[in-house]
Amino acid sequence: MAKSKFEYVRNFETDDTCLRNCYIVVRLDGRNFHRFSEQHNFTKPNDNRALGLMSRSARSVMEDMEDVVIAYGQSDEFSFVFKRNSTLFRRRASKLMTHVTSQFSSSYVFYWREFFGEQPLLYPPSFDGRVVLYPTNHNLRDYLSWRQADCHFNNLYNTVFWTLVQTGGLSTAQAEDRLKGTVAADKNEILFSEFNINYNNESALHKKGTTLIWTKQNETVTKCIKVSNEEEEKEVSVIRSRRRVQAHYCDIIGEQFWDEHPDILEDDAH
Repeated sequence: MAKSKFEYVRNFETDDTCLRNCYIVVRLDGRNFHRFSEQHNFTKPNDNRALGLMSRSARSVMEDMEDVVIAYGQSDEFSFVFKRNSTLFRRRASKLMTHVTSQFSSSYVFYWREFFGEQPLLYPPSFDGRVVLYPTNHNLRDYLSWRQADCHFNNLYNTVFWTLVQTGGLSTAQAEDRLKGTVAADKNEILFSEFNINYNNESALHKKGTTLIWTKQNETVTKCIKVSNEEEEKEVSVIRSRRRVQAHYCDIIGEQFWDEHPDILEDDAH
């Protein structure tokens, strides 16, 4: 097509190419999800259906964008880490963020019934996104550690809060007042001494959040091949390796996870 006199407007576009040799992190957060969870009767303090749907939507993003090497989620947020040398969408921040957000949001709606059955989706959920760059493995690990520490902090508070309301008979205002000024040790003591709940025994999914990574898995498939000098076909079993997204509910702040999965991070020297 011949150039149009209107094409000059492209010069108004801003160059938002992400700096090279940096991990690109796209973090999504549910918009007004406090209201959304109330309208859809989410179980408090944690709704495994909603957490499962978040994880399934995140897996959809990773399967669509294989440059995502690891994703971490908790509550109504998920962070997607793109490999350092990714050239997807020419590293344009706006393209990466909007694609992740739209893929995640549409998947959330698409897979709703898989987790919530016949419970209707009353209105479309919405997520906002941001892009942050981390130049070193240390920076990236600190970011993921920050998000997991936030998961623990929020889950401990919510566990005590809703136990005081649902089992202890307090109103939400009374429970909030009871927890003012308390530290982690105080919250653990309330759970144990008043309700015989050991927080250490709570679900790892709730305490640690969900970490998604790529793993190689062998699978056996049956193929039909023609035998030499024969017209008939013969079925043979073939083992092939495929990359799949796998969920982990574990500590990612310490060294063990990273020692067990050394392929996630790239060498800083490069």
